[in-house]
Amino acid sequence: MKIIDSNNLDKTKIIECPKGGFTSHRILLDSDNMGFSLTRTVIKPNGKQHWHYKNHLESCYCVSGKGVLTEIESPTNDVHIIKPGVTYVLDKNDDHLFEALEETVLICVFNPPLKGDEVHQEDGSYD
Repeated sequence: MKIIDSNNLDKTKIIECPKGGFTSHRILLDSDNMGFSLTRTVIKPNGKQHWHYKNHLESCYCVSGKGVLTEIESPTNDVHIIKPGVTYVLDKNDDHLFEALEETVLICVFNPPLKGDEVHQEDGSYD
């Protein structure tokens, strides 16, 4: 059994987006041998984040805040309101935009698990 206090993570597990906009707290990583990784992502308000994970599936549960999720690849650019209690699942490597209307906290699960040093590329993917 492991007990992890995400309020006291090692600084190497807290990744600031190079362009600003959000912070990723890497709680569980590939090295934890769970078959998935777990993050707490804090998104600053009024900034659109473009994400398109080509090598990872992800699900995100909104703990606090409010945001707008736009499906880029849908024929109509479907838009969804993300608020506490809502989970969105990127089960097809979905290309999407997330705009936080206020500071928003998401608990995210990735498969395959993150190694921990990934940063977003220009196309919204991880390297």
